[in-house]
Amino acid sequence: MASLFTPFESPKLQLKNRVVMPPMANYLCPESGEINEALIAHYNRRAEAEVALLIVEHSYVTPSGRADKKQLGIHDDALVPGLRRLVEEVHRRGAKIGIQITHAGSNTSTAVLDRTPLAPSAVPHPNGRGEVPQELSAAEMNGIKEAFAAAARRARDAGFDMVEIHGAHGYLLNQFFSPLTNRRTDQYGGSFDRRLRFPLEVVEAVRRAVGDDYCLFYRLGADDRMPGGITPGDARRAAPALVEAGVDVLDLSGGLCGARLSGSGFFVYLAEAVKPAVKVPVLVTGGLGDPVLANAVIAEGKADLVGIGRALLADPEWARKAKAALG
Repeated sequence: MASLFTPFESPKLQLKNRVVMPPMANYLCPESGEINEALIAHYNRRAEAEVALLIVEHSYVTPSGRADKKQLGIHDDALVPGLRRLVEEVHRRGAKIGIQITHAGSNTSTAVLDRTPLAPSAVPHPNGRGEVPQELSAAEMNGIKEAFAAAARRARDAGFDMVEIHGAHGYLLNQFFSPLTNRRTDQYGGSFDRRLRFPLEVVEAVRRAVGDDYCLFYRLGADDRMPGGITPGDARRAAPALVEAGVDVLDLSGGLCGARLSGSGFFVYLAEAVKPAVKVPVLVTGGLGDPVLANAVIAEGKADLVGIGRALLADPEWARKAKAALG
C-alpha cells in the first residue's frame, strides 16, 4: 500500500515521495519577469527539506496574459538562462522541479496590462473587478496557443522535469471551459465539447512542442462552485479527453472559485470524482497540511500525489517534519 513517503514511479517522472509543492504566486520578480535571487532562495529552502517535486508559480506565456506586474515570465527566450539556474539549484538539493504556464485571460486588469484584458467573451470576470474584457479573435487564440507551446519548449530547454498547463482558478483556459465566462457562438463556445476545444488544442500544441517523452501536467479547475458553472461531473467527463490529448498527470483544484476554501482537504472530493475516470496519476491539493490526512489521501487511493501549499509557505521544513511524525 502506498503512503505519503512511498516513491512515485511513472514512465516520465520518478519522485522520492508523494509530496508536491504546488504553484503559488509570490510576485517577487522585477517587471521584466526574470528570475531573481529572492525566488531562487524561496524554492531552494523547500527543496532542501524532503519535498519531492516543486512546481514553480504560474508564469505568463505572453505579456497579454500577465496577472501581475511582478509575475514570473516564460514568454521570451532571454528568460531561459535564469530559469535554468533555478532548475540547477533545486536539482542540487535533491528535488525535482516543474513550472506552470498560464494566460490570465480576464483575470487581470488594464492597470496591469496597459490594455484591455482578453477573454473568451466580453463578460466581466466573476472575481468582481468589473472590467469588460475584449473577446478573443480566432487569430489571437492561435497566437496564444502557439505562445503556450513556445513556453513549454522553454521549460524543457531550461531543464524542468515537467511542465503544467494552468486550466484552473479562473484563468484563461478555465474561462473557456466554464459556461459562466464563455458565451461564444462559434466553434469554441456553447456546448460542452466546444467549450473544451481550446483547452484541448493548447494541450495538443504543447505536447507537439515538448515531444512524447516529456511529462505534462494539467491543472483542471474541476468545480466552479457557482450556479451554472463547471461541476465535478463536467470535470470527470473532461478528464479522459485531456488525457487523450496528451496529459500525463491531472492536478485537480478549484475553477472560478479559486484555489483556497476553508477547512481541511477541501478539494479531495474532486479527486474522488475524477480519478476513477482516468488511468493517469492524479494530484490533489487544498487544506492537506495535516500529515495524517495527507497520508490517508494516498493510502486510501484517493490520489497519487498531494500538493502541500500554505503549510509549506508557513514552514519550509513541513515535509521533513511530516516524515518524522508518520514514522
